[in-house]
Amino acid sequence: MARKLRLYLPGQPQHIVVRGHNRDPILARQEDFRFLYRCVKEAAEKYALDIHAWVFMNNHIHLLATPSSARCLPACMQSIGRRYAQYFNRCYHRSGALWEGRYKSMLVDTNRYLLTCYRYVEMNPVRAGIVRRAEDYPYSSYACNALGKVDEMVTPHEVYSRFVDNGLGAYVKLFNEAIPRKDLLEIRRATVRGLGVGRADFLLRVAKLVPGGG
Repeated sequence: MARKLRLYLPGQPQHIVVRGHNRDPILARQEDFRFLYRCVKEAAEKYALDIHAWVFMNNHIHLLATPSSARCLPACMQSIGRRYAQYFNRCYHRSGALWEGRYKSMLVDTNRYLLTCYRYVEMNPVRAGIVRRAEDYPYSSYACNALGKVDEMVTPHEVYSRFVDNGLGAYVKLFNEAIPRKDLLEIRRATVRGLGVGRADFLLRVAKLVPGGG
């Protein structure tokens, strides 16, 4: 079976998800979270991937990031996957696959869905019932994007920077309400399909990247 095409648009953010094999845990101890953070940060620096939002869950991770080239994201995710799998297998005396195949990703329309994707990523622990508030979960970019804490892995997107130009309170207010179910479904569906989420004109641009799509 042919591998699914990885779509890329210059300067366009992507939502990325990678899960543990069979939804098994990939993170168990605080040390695991710290090492994964290091793997992601160092790979992002090496391959010039700008990470805008992130969350590490027990059996999967989410990133919202802008690749610098078509090769950037695949190289970055391959580096993270191999390095962390070697660490995890060594620590827990296991062998075999750690990840559920290749990562999934979608292109994000900055004019319509970027801030929604910020929230989608950082609200993941709340939707999962792990915490009541995003600020109560320590392994995400919320403390940086909403509270102004230093996070060396985060590069603010210009849309986010303009939005919080008058203070981070505007960003915090976004988290007072749940993301509409329609938006949740569109993000999940687009990520699984590996396409894009956004307005009609943006989706037409994405469609042209697919062989036979336009």
